[in-house]
Amino acid sequence: MCGICGFTHATQADQPIVKKMCDIMAHRGPDGEGCYLDQGIALGHRRLSLIDLAGGNQPMVRENADHVSRITSPALDGQGRPCAGDQDAAAKGDFAIVFNGEIYNYQDLRAELESQGWVFETNSDTEVLLVGYLAWGEEVLDKLRGMFAFAIWNKLTHELFCARDFFGIKPFYYTLVNGQFIFASEIKCILEHPAYERKLNESALEQYLCFQFSALDETFFKGIYKLPPAHCLKVDETGTIKLRRYWIPTYTFDTNRSFDDTVDAIDKTLHESVRYHNVADVEVGSFLSSGIDSSYMAACLAQENPTIKTFTVGFAEYEGERDEISWARELASELGISNDSKHISEAEYWESLPRVQWHMDEPSADPSAVALYFVDQLAAKQVKAVLSGEGADEFFAGYRIYQTPFSNAKLNWVPKPLLRGASKLARNLGIRGANYLERASETAEDWYYTNANGVAFTPAERERLRKGKRAADAEIPPTPQQLTAPYYAEVASLDETARMQYVDLYFWLVGDILLKTDKMSMAHSLESRVPFLDKGVFDLSRTIPTAQKLDGSQTKIPLRAASERAIPRDWAQKEKLGFPVPVVNWLRQDQYYNQVKTAFTDDIAAQFFNTDELVALLDEHKAGADRSRKIWIIYMFLMWYKIYFVDQTVPDKPAA
Repeated sequence: MCGICGFTHATQADQPIVKKMCDIMAHRGPDGEGCYLDQGIALGHRRLSLIDLAGGNQPMVRENADHVSRITSPALDGQGRPCAGDQDAAAKGDFAIVFNGEIYNYQDLRAELESQGWVFETNSDTEVLLVGYLAWGEEVLDKLRGMFAFAIWNKLTHELFCARDFFGIKPFYYTLVNGQFIFASEIKCILEHPAYERKLNESALEQYLCFQFSALDETFFKGIYKLPPAHCLKVDETGTIKLRRYWIPTYTFDTNRSFDDTVDAIDKTLHESVRYHNVADVEVGSFLSSGIDSSYMAACLAQENPTIKTFTVGFAEYEGERDEISWARELASELGISNDSKHISEAEYWESLPRVQWHMDEPSADPSAVALYFVDQLAAKQVKAVLSGEGADEFFAGYRIYQTPFSNAKLNWVPKPLLRGASKLARNLGIRGANYLERASETAEDWYYTNANGVAFTPAERERLRKGKRAADAEIPPTPQQLTAPYYAEVASLDETARMQYVDLYFWLVGDILLKTDKMSMAHSLESRVPFLDKGVFDLSRTIPTAQKLDGSQTKIPLRAASERAIPRDWAQKEKLGFPVPVVNWLRQDQYYNQVKTAFTDDIAAQFFNTDELVALLDEHKAGADRSRKIWIIYMFLMWYKIYFVDQTVPDKPAA
């Protein structure tokens, strides 16, 4: 796990720029720093060392494409000078790589390459990735099992090849300014490059209001883009970018496999994935919440390493007697493993918000990002890597909203126009059930665009907020349905729940879940590994029919059954909580109500929103209606904007 950056059209005089880009993301890699400068390219790296602690330094340079070649790793010394100990190192290599992530099957790939005659000088997965590219070209991507974002420079052709992993676990940002290609693991690194002029992308704001996260390929910074999951690109010395989607998830349901055989396959596949994700030259710990995902995963890891450490946070004063921590402690005791926990106080939560938004790079309205910030902080005091349970819900149908098609089916006999009329009437009269009737009258393509659906702003609400605040020549922003339509079209033949899962891979999972997973862990120099988001696990999940995965009363049915082989039934069948954060309660307290109201009525808010609408949201919430998520969407944007466009300073770290 590391931080990478770089740019084309570089000269030796650009070394201070690379240094600044590396310095701003020092949290991603406190164990080492490297710089590579050569004809037309600059590459920078911050290292968090987990595999081959002595030999895996980056940037890594290979002399040529022969099977037997010399590897060098240029580095910066304490004074920031490039290529310490070997000022000519950059000139001695034809290929250079900077890589963020882990290739979990690197030992298997190394054995395959060695059988072909390739010779290695380190024990790192970085060298395997570079040699694999030399041996197989872009087809190396098809062989990888892991999380990655990397860039490989070809000195002979002056081309830069970049790629991002299958599900977007690791971030990769880039921009093109007057033919100069600039990339990094974090947007804040690109902001350090003098060629880029900081400018807000208001199109991203429009979609953020409906999704609660940055939903476009172009980020909140005009001209800075995210390389999408399962995409690679090649840029030449003219600045021409060729973007390619190298993998598309497909579904082929196995209707002949029995439920028991499915459960057997899940248990076997997850154990294998956890085994791969435990490969490291340092200790790997695990998060442990009250839910099935982390509980099952930690139990699998405990079978590999009975001395594992697990970590939990919670908000006991609002959750009651059975909070996250009490569940985790009890399960840890059952499994005979250690558990360290922390209760997050109100003051800690609110004090951390500016720092969290700075680390996120783009505004995030997910309140649980702060909970992740603290559990990562807790884990980083004892280990350098942890397993986390992201991806289980998207692969195995864990969200309750995925059950909606089952409940809608009960009204299939009612004509759709009649359902729409009944929904409108119920909404006008304030009668509960309007959403249910409306969804029953539509397809998933009509109403489902993110797991946050129902708590973010609708396009109509967005119009009221933004009326009169757009530029005169601004185009009408597309609806969320228009943005998701191409992805629905790719799986048009699947059932509604499967289509919802597929769209979540490209929106909710990568835009919210994985973004906060990466940014909050790296804020504390901690690697977060996600065994559910493994190619092998997906290859199994894509064959499980929806009717086996869930029904109208339970989600993740075969996954729960498999987990009962490792954890008690009470945990295996427990309802999903996530990180329950008591924002609803806090926003009704005068202290926080007034704090948010001040932000909602200042000049920054007036620049983007009709402030009367914002205050109305606050007052409605304080009076008893739950408007907390909408309030949080606006408040986090305003806080983020002040940090990045008004103050342009790094917020202080909250007290540990």
